[in-house]
Amino acid sequence: MTYLFIADLHLSPDHPRLVRGFLALLDAYKNKQTQLYILGDWFNAWIGDDYRAPWLDEIVAAMQAFQQAGNHIYFIVGNRDFALGQTFLDQFGAQRLSEVEPLKIGGINIRLEHGDLLCTDDVSYQRFRKIIRNPLILGILKSTPLSFRQKLANGFRKKSQQANQIKSYDVMDVNASAVENALQQADLLIHGHTHRPAVHDIAQKKRIVLGDWRADQAQILEIDEKSVLDDLHLKTWTY
Repeated sequence: MTYLFIADLHLSPDHPRLVRGFLALLDAYKNKQTQLYILGDWFNAWIGDDYRAPWLDEIVAAMQAFQQAGNHIYFIVGNRDFALGQTFLDQFGAQRLSEVEPLKIGGINIRLEHGDLLCTDDVSYQRFRKIIRNPLILGILKSTPLSFRQKLANGFRKKSQQANQIKSYDVMDVNASAVENALQQADLLIHGHTHRPAVHDIAQKKRIVLGDWRADQAQILEIDEKSVLDDLHLKTWTY
């Protein structure tokens, strides 16, 4: 069994090469008995499970073929696609996990998450996150027309980019105490969000940061259930 972890693909019709890279990844792992974990920001924005488009239909078809080959797909929402629900995932038999999800492989306790909850120094983002993910607010937004949600998503992205330009490097990274707390009940923490791929040793434990998908490559993680902690390293996926 192969466990494959990816994050921060930011797929959209504006970046077809990233879409092609993801489809190629599915094809490469389709016959490997793969458990695929997508740890947030799969899409650059998600305006609702009722959204339809040809580029998205192609992804759904590829996911269906991947699942029908005997593989399993799991998804944790990110800050860009937190509105993505089980309705969309049901099209190809995927499962939406909680924002913080435990996983055990070969007796090793693993904690999975997108990573934004670890960035506690970014107070303004954490405040916005709490508001926008309120079930009542989210329910109201989902009831609005798709065109309105599209404009809203574009506005959120623009404001986020402007805010990040004036925030310090440290504020947008994980907080050391938050990481320590996250590792209290786990041997290994896997997340994305920060776009700073690396393998960190923390005491006798590890934190692995998945890479964002760029022009022609991404840093992904592949784990073999027979040797979980023996050779943990990020793998470069090129497309």
